[in-house]
Amino acid sequence: QVRLVESGGGLVQSGGSLRLSCEVSESIDRIWVVGWHRQAPGLDRDLVAQSRNVGSTDYADSVKGRFIISRDNAKNMVYLQMNDLKPEDTAVYYCNAITMGVPGSPPRHWWGRGTQVTVSS
Repeated sequence: QVRLVESGGGLVQSGGSLRLSCEVSESIDRIWVVGWHRQAPGLDRDLVAQSRNVGSTDYADSVKGRFIISRDNAKNMVYLQMNDLKPEDTAVYYCNAITMGVPGSPPRHWWGRGTQVTVSS
């Protein structure tokens, strides 16, 4: 079982920055994908950014150029640096990990409990 614990959320003014942290209970260099999703009230949970253990990253179009995902394999930590925050970035942010199962079984998704990010205008 992979446990994920987020921290770093809070209230920030528009244009400000926050860095989210995710502590992972397993060696993240063995985890296929680690990333961040977010969910605003009444909306679906959407991908924000993800990082694969082969080094590639993906970002939602709405955060490209503003958010940066990074990972510290030695500390089993995943970070999301969020710059130039906008009110529409307000959401609960969830850390996510995807692990590969035994051959023939589907990948498994693991989730943290989330951290609230609120951006005031």
